[in-house]
Amino acid sequence: MDNITLHIEALIFASEQPISIKEIKQCLESILKKELDKTTIQNKLTALQQKYLNANFSFQIVELAGGYQFLSKNEFNETISILIQQKSNKKLTKSALETLSVIAYRQPITRGEMEKVRGVNCDYAVRKLLEKELIIIKGRSKDVGRPLLYATSDKFMQHFGLASIKDLPKLKEFKHEDNEIGNPVEE
Repeated sequence: MDNITLHIEALIFASEQPISIKEIKQCLESILKKELDKTTIQNKLTALQQKYLNANFSFQIVELAGGYQFLSKNEFNETISILIQQKSNKKLTKSALETLSVIAYRQPITRGEMEKVRGVNCDYAVRKLLEKELIIIKGRSKDVGRPLLYATSDKFMQHFGLASIKDLPKLKEFKHEDNEIGNPVEE
């Protein structure tokens, strides 16, 4: 395999989205300091696609959305779905649960409002909750900068067995001692 083919392969591998021939050409010309024609790149892409059709590979290079991307072969869909299911079944961290609670009780809510309630950055927790589809982006606030508004999803409702948000326990229903930290002090 020649140097150009290896660079093309690396670009497709590193790209999170399908990468177009135009983008590949620009990158290659920048790194190799020489002009390339699209036909050469297309021929090398076709050769790479043929290489990955071999049964020794569980993935292939697919042309989609105006570009090229590595994707797993169809015969491995079940294996991959098990991995995805296992990842999604992992427990939520305390931080994610706190963030989810704030969203559930104050929805729709912006990230800034969540952080004001929790007193810490919520970026990671919000990202994980979105990945697990427990929250959704409901729209945009009318506040300055038009931040995103977050709310709980139907999956949240199903997971917690709620018919509506009104079914959430009222905050006053929680026992006071459940909300205390540390050991009680005798007076």
